[in-house]
Amino acid sequence: MEQYFNQMDKIIKERKTSSRIRFMLQDVIDLRKNNWVPRRADQGPKTIDQIHKEAELEEHREQIKVQQLMSKKDVGGGRMGGGRIEGRGPHTQGGGRVGQTQEEEWKTVPISKTRPIDPTRLSKITKTGALDFNNQLLAPGGKGMWGSWGKGSSGGTGAKTTSEQGKTLIIKKKTSERDRFDRFDRSEGREGRDDRSNRNQITKRSFSRESQERGGRGGDGRATTEAVRRVASMTDDRDRGIKRESAPTPPLASLPKPALTEADVEKKSNAIVEEYLHINDLKEALQCVSELNSASLLYLFVRTGVESTLERSTIAREHMGLLFHQLIKAGTLPMQQYYKGLEDTLEAAEDIAIDIPHIWLYLAELITPMLHEGGIPIGQLFREIAKPLLPQGKAAVLLVQILKLLCKEMTPKKVGYMWMDAGLNWNDFLPKNEDVNKFVTEQKVDFTIGEDAESTNVGKKKFFSGPELTKHIDRLLLDKASNQRIRDWVEANLDEQQSASNPFVRALMTSVCQSAIICDNPYKLDPRQINQRASLLQKYLCDEQKELQALYALQALMVHMEQPANLLRMFFDALYDEDVIKEEAFYKWESSKDPAEQTGKGVALKSVTAFFTWLREAEEESDKD
Repeated sequence: MEQYFNQMDKIIKERKTSSRIRFMLQDVIDLRKNNWVPRRADQGPKTIDQIHKEAELEEHREQIKVQQLMSKKDVGGGRMGGGRIEGRGPHTQGGGRVGQTQEEEWKTVPISKTRPIDPTRLSKITKTGALDFNNQLLAPGGKGMWGSWGKGSSGGTGAKTTSEQGKTLIIKKKTSERDRFDRFDRSEGREGRDDRSNRNQITKRSFSRESQERGGRGGDGRATTEAVRRVASMTDDRDRGIKRESAPTPPLASLPKPALTEADVEKKSNAIVEEYLHINDLKEALQCVSELNSASLLYLFVRTGVESTLERSTIAREHMGLLFHQLIKAGTLPMQQYYKGLEDTLEAAEDIAIDIPHIWLYLAELITPMLHEGGIPIGQLFREIAKPLLPQGKAAVLLVQILKLLCKEMTPKKVGYMWMDAGLNWNDFLPKNEDVNKFVTEQKVDFTIGEDAESTNVGKKKFFSGPELTKHIDRLLLDKASNQRIRDWVEANLDEQQSASNPFVRALMTSVCQSAIICDNPYKLDPRQINQRASLLQKYLCDEQKELQALYALQALMVHMEQPANLLRMFFDALYDEDVIKEEAFYKWESSKDPAEQTGKGVALKSVTAFFTWLREAEEESDKD
């Protein structure tokens, strides 16, 4: 037999067997070494009476634990954190729970079944000592009750039972504390309640943090911390509920934003101006200026806009002038703030002219948009901007430049009417002893002193090429000029022959159609733009030949844009619906064989096949009716 076990031992040590077989063999060897005595005694099944007795004993042990916990508190001088609760009850041995096995020795601690029980002592066990809750602290410092509770009454292994007891005790403590605070509330009032609420929140955070710090020391700290956190959360929610019922907290009034300083306004103004000149988003710029919410400092925005664009391009100055006009029109920019913003630049204009010789033209480009509809009346504007320039003798110089720019948008005769209707007189703006007639003649603004003076300018209208016409019309459309303003510009700058020419018709059609394209992917058409400009197009596309030229211009635009899908069809539908181009012009364009107009014609025809099919069917139905 000895040889057999030695052989098995050798197999275990030398051969590679499965873990299960090795452990089974090892158990047999260990059993033999212990003289075949099992490590655990087979106690056999229990009777009902034994089960009931063990249940009673367990209940008594729980009551003893509560008694010991309360006694330790009383001994500690009323502070539950005054000492370590580590007493051992008769049901423990070696700091462990009954029935707990020691892994090192694989032994079971037997339960005593013959110990007598004295019933007279049970009533004393169930009575807990009186507690002075008024002297309890929620968050003791140092090694207090939370650290001891984390370890449990059995020295670190009774975490589950201790946690349940601790939870019950904390609920009682919090109820007592709340009652005491409620009494205190009635005497102190709402202000005291708010202060104590803050202190309670700090206290809860304190003991929760200490519980987390002690969670790993002695016993099941995780269970204890979780119990404390759960009870604290429940109590905190209940406290908040009571406060909401008794004294609802009024909503906090929104604090007003601090007023911007001059430096702040100048900094923001620079950013707004640069962004506006870069992306030319008028709506966004208007919104940004209104959000400054500093009506008394908006003159800084005007001054910044003037100084930032004075040496830039003509387009930049015109756009900035248009922004000022829209701010005045919307009521965002007070007129006096506008004049105050111009004042510094106007006072220094004579000195600035040394470095910028065209300063008067540049200022006129900034100021002229203010005379558009909804802006400042010409009489008031001229008198106000002249005030800083009169001591220098330069007021008339600036006004001449403004009048000349106005003549590019309307007829000189109309500008002369505006001058005279406002009651303006050159004697108010020229230095004393200055010959008015000589000045007016030299500056070619004699339309301001008589109705027949317009004839001097009639024969001097400039001839514009096609690209120049497109450029001017694009600028007017970009400024959202009305149809009447565009007609005034045409009348003021083009004679009848040029306004009826094919280059002008093509330039007008190209500019209007470009302004109606929405640059999405794919391209789309904004029918509202065609509707808005329909009357303008109808005025100059007054016969079939001019309508055909307009269609040629639209075809060239599609070629330039690399024939976007369905875009030409959208234009055809819109132009037909707005009665800008008639059926005869569409058919003539379809059948045209003009060699100069064949670029992109095949692709264009294919893209509008459905349009012509619909047009013919509609015409046939009309004939039948």
